[in-house]
Amino acid sequence: MIKKLLLPSDKSRSSCLILALSGGPDSVALLRMILDEGYNVEAAHCNFHLRGAESDRDEAFCKNLCEKLGVKLHLVHFDTKEFAQLRGISIEMAARELRYRWFTQLAQDTGAEGVCIAHHSDDQVETILLNMLRGTGLKGLLGMQRKNGIFLRPLLGVSRNEILQYLDAIGQDYVTDSTNLEDDAQRNKLRLDVIPLLEKVTPAAKQNILRMADNLGDVAEVVKQSLEDARQRCAMATRSGKAYSLKMIRSYASPRLLLWSLVSDHGFNREQATEMLSSTEGGRIWTSQQTVAVISNNTLFFYARAAWEMPLPTLRIPEEGLYSFHNGNFRVTIAEAIPPQPSKERNIATLDADTATFPLTLRPALAGDRFVPFGMNGSKLVSDYLKDRKVEPLERHQQLVVTNSNGLIMWLVGRTVDERFKIAGSTKKVLTIELKRAEDRAVNGTAQN
Repeated sequence: MIKKLLLPSDKSRSSCLILALSGGPDSVALLRMILDEGYNVEAAHCNFHLRGAESDRDEAFCKNLCEKLGVKLHLVHFDTKEFAQLRGISIEMAARELRYRWFTQLAQDTGAEGVCIAHHSDDQVETILLNMLRGTGLKGLLGMQRKNGIFLRPLLGVSRNEILQYLDAIGQDYVTDSTNLEDDAQRNKLRLDVIPLLEKVTPAAKQNILRMADNLGDVAEVVKQSLEDARQRCAMATRSGKAYSLKMIRSYASPRLLLWSLVSDHGFNREQATEMLSSTEGGRIWTSQQTVAVISNNTLFFYARAAWEMPLPTLRIPEEGLYSFHNGNFRVTIAEAIPPQPSKERNIATLDADTATFPLTLRPALAGDRFVPFGMNGSKLVSDYLKDRKVEPLERHQQLVVTNSNGLIMWLVGRTVDERFKIAGSTKKVLTIELKRAEDRAVNGTAQN
């Protein structure tokens, strides 16, 4: 007797489910069960062209079955081998990526409530064992989830034998994928060789593995809540991106697990997580496809890679005037000022014009840049000045400076002027540099004086 399927409660005609139909016993049985439950369902079949005439046979079977049952069939053809070569991935990974991407798009186009996949309890056992062989964590030991986004797996509580008995009882035929009978793939080796051997050792091996996953589900919920609480406690305020206290992370009962839960969200791997946890040096950078991670002041920062790699302007300023760059402009003027007044606006610098020599240059701050901060006697590295003021890594990375014709820094843009170029009581003419931009991304801080 088939157990009740885990499906959405809405059976109205306005609510539609997509069923991934291969023609094999699992998906055929699920189609019949969903129809018996009274749902509005449409089928989707992928022809990967990997098994020659068998692939065409499966397609023809699905067409005939859907026609008999009055079910709308969506059909797609993939050149799977070419896609795998272009992406440099295995045939299995290529087929998985192609079908799940298509299912997702199809669900969006049709407004479907979900996409039903016919994985059953035997598939679940194989998945858990495969994950164990790969050195999985807790998540892998749970196996596949009944609901993962739009994807539903209503048969996870049903065995392969139960499915075959159901099909036999209703007289429903199906097709068989010959590759399922070969032991050349990892999953097939488990199905044909390993699991039968485990059942000789313990007849209830499959049931015990499923019970283990079910029991661990409760543990996973506790761990999930604990990690979420810890993530919130470790989170720090930041102007852009996300930041977490490494000191608090390291004080957690399992710092490696907590850090992994943070970095995996951003596409980093376990090796990178280990490096971050053990890193004692500031300024270390790690990159994933979309994110840059930086450690500074015992804090782990995450920034969008596009923001970190945004090109910064280099601009030559030969004389007074208005100068444009990619996200704003610079206005440079010289005027008499009696008495001279230093600017209190962070994006306006007022300097002694007699000490400034053209051409000026606006450029990103570089490693080794030194200047004399306002109010100080000796020079200081720009990088040290920014670190001492706990300026966030992205802002330090995007810091701009204005130099004179001799390459001396006159203005740390948005922060402070150089002591050597400040306005004094004897100043007769004032050089004013004003920055205006559409978005104030690179400049944050206090007024110069």
